[in-house]
Formats: sequence, structure tokens, C-alpha cells
Amino acid sequence: QVQLVESGGGLVQAGGSLRLSCVLSGRTFSSYSMGWFRQAPGKEREFVAAITRNIFTTYYADSVKGRFTLSRDRAKNTVYQQMNSLKPEDTAVYYCPAGSTTARTRNDCDHWGQGTQVTVSS
Repeated sequence: QVQLVESGGGLVQAGGSLRLSCVLSGRTFSSYSMGWFRQAPGKEREFVAAITRNIFTTYYADSVKGRFTLSRDRAKNTVYQQMNSLKPEDTAVYYCPAGSTTARTRNDCDHWGQGTQVTVSS
């Protein structure tokens, strides 16, 4: 069965950077598109970014375009999200899902990690 483990969250000041990692195990990494969603307290879980399984096309929410960058390392079964110029409104639990299609919507995501907390102080 697929397992996803996120890491790299933490507390950072506004304007700072973090890099989140998500390792997939249990299935072939290249079979899945990978994504990141986030959920702030009292809010719905929202799409942040995704990278497809085949040609590594990336998609970003408007709120993070130009600040977040997604990449994947096939040898390490890992997807990374580099987050720069962080803002207090980026504070949330970040979840890494895997999907057999695009991982751009919750319905496209078949498996989810447990999440990692990102807190951006002003």
C-alpha cells in the first residue's frame, strides 16, 4: 500500500524559506502525480501545487505562483516543494497527496500523507 511521509515544516519569519519533502513508498513512484495541499485552521483544504507523473508538468495555485517551486526526484521517490518569500497567510498544515491522474483536485488524489505544519510569523 502507498505511504506518504512529509517533512520539512517548521516556524519561519515572513520573507523566509522552507523546503518540504514527501517520500512515497509501497508503489512505483513514477505511477503517480504528486501534489501539495494545505489547510489552515477553520478553512477548507486547498490546492497548492502539483507535478505530473510523466512529463513533470507543474501546476500552481495563483496565491503561490512565483514563490513556490515543485520538483521530483525519481531516484529518491521524493517530491519537493521549495517555498520562498513566505507570508503569514501561508501558515497551514501541508499535505502531500499522490494521484493516478493529476493530483490537482482532492478527487484526483488517491493517497494522502499525515501533513507537516508550516507557521510563518509576521
